Amino acid sequence: MAPLPLLVAGPFVDVDGTIAISAMPLLSGGLILHITHETVYRYSEPVLLSPHLLYLRPRETSRQRIRRYNLQISPIPNYSKTMDPLENELWHARFPTPTTELSVRSDLEVETRDTNPFDFVLEDYAVESPFTYDPVLAFALAPYLMPPFDDTQDELRAWVTRTFLDRPKNPLAMLHAFCRVLHGELKYERREAPGIQTSIETLRRGQGACRDFAVLFTELCRTLGLAARYVSGYIGSAQGDEKVADNAMHAWAEVYLPGAGWKGIDPTNGIWCDDRFVAVAHGAQAESVNPIQGAFSNANPVQTELSVKVTVDAIL
Repeated sequence: MAPLPLLVAGPFVDVDGTIAISAMPLLSGGLILHITHETVYRYSEPVLLSPHLLYLRPRETSRQRIRRYNLQISPIPNYSKTMDPLENELWHARFPTPTTELSVRSDLEVETRDTNPFDFVLEDYAVESPFTYDPVLAFALAPYLMPPFDDTQDELRAWVTRTFLDRPKNPLAMLHAFCRVLHGELKYERREAPGIQTSIETLRRGQGACRDFAVLFTELCRTLGLAARYVSGYIGSAQGDEKVADNAMHAWAEVYLPGAGWKGIDPTNGIWCDDRFVAVAHGAQAESVNPIQGAFSNANPVQTELSVKVTVDAIL
């Protein structure tokens, strides 16, 4: 077997504040996606910006690799790059002077390889639910097994009882059924404003943004004893394939299945995640991986305006 090509990458900062990371070409296969993501905050008068946290650069895994990454922030901040406790790439931006506008724009190419999301064999003890995770796994997965509040559990269990007279025992069939029913019963609404609905609110309203779908699915899984986490990222559409919530920052859930590992499920679109999905950050709580986190201050009331534009295009 020929040796794998090395990935060579490093940050470079231009005089205009652009942060660029380039890499050697990767192995062929899967998709290559070109993604742009621009967020602009406008303020009616100069404000002081608090230190901001940015979860914008996609993760590097065996299923996805960054080919090129550029991040441009205006006004130009002092920045540093770290890994958070879950090994998501986290950028810290500090702004020394007041401003009337904050612009954050990323431009990147990523290669994805999760072409077949079902390329696995479940452990024998996990082919029928409910099952109990191996003690070593259970210890590592503890934050993702923590169930929601009691009233949320009661509401979710009641929903399962009403919806499924004969719930599938196979965990794959069960998760697929939950995903398809939520996709069919709930209406998608695009919402750029911050905030996440509770699972109870999403069920009762019958609609929500993709992040609300993801939180609901995650808490449903945990209520039934399955380890689940929240994922933020991007989704692209194959040619001729219309997907709800594409060309926007997207959110979905991942469930840990023994023998399969973390598998992505997108209840907004009613599908399992494949190579059209680009994961940026994951967490036990949705609020912890918001893409841009920060605040501003001013002695007077300030009017704000937010605009977000995302494009996802397949190159290969």
